[in-house]
Amino acid sequence: MGSSPDIGTLESDYVACGFDALPGWAEDDHLAAFRAFLRSCPAHAVRIARTIHGPLPFQEALALGADIRPDEARKFFETHFEPFCRQAPRVQGFVTGYYEPILLGALERSDRFNVPVYGLPTDLVPLESEVFRAANNDKVTARRRRGSEMVDYFTRAEIENGALEGRGLELLYVGDWVELFFMHVQGSGRVQLDDGSWVRLSFAGKNGHPYTSIAKVLVEKNELSANEIDMARLKAWLRAAPERGRRLLQENKSYIFFRILTGVEGSGGPLGAEGVTLTPGRSLAIDPVCTPLGCPVYVAADRLLAECGRPFARLMVGQDVGSAIRGPERGDIFWGTGDAAGEFAGSTRHQATFFLLLPKR
Repeated sequence: MGSSPDIGTLESDYVACGFDALPGWAEDDHLAAFRAFLRSCPAHAVRIARTIHGPLPFQEALALGADIRPDEARKFFETHFEPFCRQAPRVQGFVTGYYEPILLGALERSDRFNVPVYGLPTDLVPLESEVFRAANNDKVTARRRRGSEMVDYFTRAEIENGALEGRGLELLYVGDWVELFFMHVQGSGRVQLDDGSWVRLSFAGKNGHPYTSIAKVLVEKNELSANEIDMARLKAWLRAAPERGRRLLQENKSYIFFRILTGVEGSGGPLGAEGVTLTPGRSLAIDPVCTPLGCPVYVAADRLLAECGRPFARLMVGQDVGSAIRGPERGDIFWGTGDAAGEFAGSTRHQATFFLLLPKR
């Protein structure tokens, strides 16, 4: 099982670099970053989260509240934190993007909506924490009871071929295998039902099999080149020959189960692994073995253009995790909900530099 860096074991890997070393720090929207950080505070205020350098100042942020000036937000970070970067030699960082897709669906099965979205099965027995699923992605992390023995849980292919039918696990139905698969990859989704109402789905667990990138499989098979592959091309390849596409999807044995968010919990946006609502452009999926959840992380990627058209350089907050997000020089930007966010997410594959903002001693 993974563990977060709360006992100083990684301290020798980092070196203080000062705010002057952060490209575009003065021009950033510090208030937007502060409000994203503030969302993490209630989850940690009682149980103070510790980093490799000390406890994060959640109580101090809560005392200020959301209605402060931008200069006060900047002062908060500069007063309570110090930027750190990985010491040389360091590998080049890499940033990707994810989003909350929108699907069409229905609560009852029909000819149009016949692809089930499953809730968490009762016979699924987790062996590891889902928070550390990237660190554990090379092994089976959940199993199921079969009589007196424990066996691997059903694979994606087995589930899609009916292994869970008749158990009442269907939350709703959608009409597109491809879109459902990408909702699995993103970890959340909004579904507009056929009566016009909306449902927000959140990650509830996975079947325990390692995640396999189908994009990487296509590159290895020389079907698409690494330089040209993105979400749009991947979806087009899958739909060009549906049976071939289904076989490729099933090479990823991992399968995601969801839960429906209701009331206030589902009104503001999708939830990250930290249990707080994600903020578009400010929430970052990180590897919690290297970076504590709730920790501010400054991300600079010269070749990634932000929504404003300028190179991406922004203070974010580690509020989520992902099976493919592994190591200290890796991050996944949450871009928001819907097609426009999906376009950003699908094209975000850039080298980046990561700076941890750790509490001052």
